[in-house]
Amino acid sequence: MNASATKWLLLVLSVLGLADSWYLAESALTDTPLVCGIENLDGCNIVAQSAYSHLFGIPLGVYGLLFYGLVIVVTLAALTRMPSLVRTTLFVLGIAGLVASAIFVGIQLLLIKAICVYCLGSALLCLGIFVLTYKLWREKGDLPSLPAEAVVS
Repeated sequence: MNASATKWLLLVLSVLGLADSWYLAESALTDTPLVCGIENLDGCNIVAQSAYSHLFGIPLGVYGLLFYGLVIVVTLAALTRMPSLVRTTLFVLGIAGLVASAIFVGIQLLLIKAICVYCLGSALLCLGIFVLTYKLWREKGDLPSLPAEAVVS
């Protein structure tokens, strides 16, 4: 997959994550139960109503909105240009999303003992975002090349 397709896929995953977080945030802010009827993955409302569903009094879905929104903005910048700073910012966001998702899934499994399918979906999207941002970060196509005499044979 070329860099342009990778960026477009990153944008799609981020928009899906934004929609997921929007639903979670809206549910938390309006105190509306989540629709969650998937067999063996019906713990959405248990997770959403747990003590772990807020950080500093703010629902985690709001943080998800900020995260995915930021990834969208930086990805849009990457679609026009891909300087090293943009590529590194995307990769740092990818790492942050992956780490946060791993922590949240761990909390669900170990402490709450329930799984939220929307949270699991977000974690999978973050894994995909991490893989794509790692791929972009590893590419060196937009970095200035060294002069030929500086390269050691």
